[in-house]
Amino acid sequence: MTMFKETSMGAVFQNRVEQYGDTTLALWKNKGKWEDISWKQLNEMVRNLGLFLINRGIQPGDKVALFSPNRYEWWVADLAIISVGAVNVPIYATNSAEESRYIIENSDARLCFVGTKEHMAKILEIKPKLPTLQEIVLFDDAAQLPDGVVSLSDAYREGQKYANKDDFDKRLPPIGFDDLATIIYTSGTTGPPKGVMLTHQNFVSNVNQLQAVDPDFLKPGHTFLSFLPLAHSLERTVGYYAPIFLGGDKVAFAESAEKLLENFQEIRPTFLVSVPRIYEKVHSGIVSKVASASPVKKALFNWAMGVAKENLPYVCENRERTGLFALKYNLADKIIFSKLRVALGMDRLRAAVSGGGPLSVSDAEFFLGMGIKVLEGFGLTETAPVTNGNKPLRIKPGTVGPALKDTIIKISAEGEILIKGPQVMKGYYKNEAATKAAFTDDGFFRTGDIGEIDADGYLKITGRIKDLIVTSGGKNIAPQNIEGTLAASSLIEQVAIIGDNRKYLSALIVPTFASLEAWAKENGVAFTDRADLIKKPEVVNLFAKELEEKMKDYARVEQIRKFTLLEKEWSQDTGELTPTLKMKRKVINQKYEPQIEAMYPPE
Repeated sequence: MTMFKETSMGAVFQNRVEQYGDTTLALWKNKGKWEDISWKQLNEMVRNLGLFLINRGIQPGDKVALFSPNRYEWWVADLAIISVGAVNVPIYATNSAEESRYIIENSDARLCFVGTKEHMAKILEIKPKLPTLQEIVLFDDAAQLPDGVVSLSDAYREGQKYANKDDFDKRLPPIGFDDLATIIYTSGTTGPPKGVMLTHQNFVSNVNQLQAVDPDFLKPGHTFLSFLPLAHSLERTVGYYAPIFLGGDKVAFAESAEKLLENFQEIRPTFLVSVPRIYEKVHSGIVSKVASASPVKKALFNWAMGVAKENLPYVCENRERTGLFALKYNLADKIIFSKLRVALGMDRLRAAVSGGGPLSVSDAEFFLGMGIKVLEGFGLTETAPVTNGNKPLRIKPGTVGPALKDTIIKISAEGEILIKGPQVMKGYYKNEAATKAAFTDDGFFRTGDIGEIDADGYLKITGRIKDLIVTSGGKNIAPQNIEGTLAASSLIEQVAIIGDNRKYLSALIVPTFASLEAWAKENGVAFTDRADLIKKPEVVNLFAKELEEKMKDYARVEQIRKFTLLEKEWSQDTGELTPTLKMKRKVINQKYEPQIEAMYPPE
């Protein structure tokens, strides 16, 4: 096989197949047992599927939708699509039929890959409204298929029988840096979703930039666990294209969100790509368990947390522990940290990346203190996505690190973060007005985020322009900072600050029920269920004191005057969180309107 010029991820993949051949690239759970897939085996599937697409008339530049949860077939379909010069249009596996219809229609997709029968049913429901959509290819096995649906195994066979096998290799070299690789649709919180056009240069540049952060740190040999949606650019670039680009790594596909901890313990990844919500959940879960532990275990844990805090400069600045502190840390590690890491399946973890939203300093420091290097970064779908990242040898919690190589970051007069670099998108598909509005006159992309750059070039995100609360007194307040401070409480699982066009700030709070219930039992507060518990005067008073303590360093205008406790955790299923577990403020404001209005009685 000839070596290809690396102008696309399809070409990069072919070159790595030549290099790594029979070594394991992917792992997946098949009937309760983890199975390996080698580079060669995956490539055979990619080539057969690519030839199937060619046989079905897919031309360079044609759009092909991909509607599936994370699984190795997602990779196969994506690599087949982009290797024949077509454009992958991913759809979140959790999207509705109507959301999928909009994306397929707007992108002019000609074919759609679907993961499960449920996904197939959604597309079949809307297919009559989609004249450009010709065929559906189903990953899962099915005894009988409706008209217009092809099984993946049949698609492989069709590609295998295709006469001119060289057609696949002929499609790769003409793919240029400026050619479109994907259209990723943003969640349309303020109107219809916009299709972000990312080129092959955006992705190839970004994986090169990631490696340049610390080539030694990212040397081959890592094991990744894929659980963030591949439809999101963070998992696509950092958890999929980066290990392929780096070579010599392997990626295991988590079975589901419900089995994530079990999969962690089975795979024991060395490299983790995640969003802040996962770190929050793990941190609060551990703190909750400690809340109901024996006094001796509690005391030991609290002592170890003190040692962890002392350990922060050593981890963040890559300094060697010496003397008495080294002995103290080794003891804390032996009796607490090592056991925690084993229980979480993180005992082999060399690094963890956090992106897709702000990671609280307390969550970052919890992991850093016990020796897990959590590197917070920053980026957007429009930047493929990474623009900034903390360096493994110099970590600053509370910042997203310096700009990646070839990336220019500046702060506008209004405080907005502006970006220029090879990872910045081409524009929004069929939306010239939105594309024009997204860039400054001198070509910088407007992120919509507010931030500041310190003396070392590390960027700190202080808020998001569209999330800014403007009180009726005209004060501008960034809710993320306050929410981050409150979420550091062991009693608070989730929080949303309210106050836009209001006289004062209030908060909707989802308690950490494991910790709260343990406190109630310890303090003799009887309750029948969670709805009853959050109404107890002792509980309301406990949270009032907690808010007062956490907010003591904030200005008067930033104080929380009223709050409401909620009995149910926010989730993607119930609509308050996005597929990457970010808060949907608009949904929360609408869903909890009665509770919010009750905190602002007419005067």
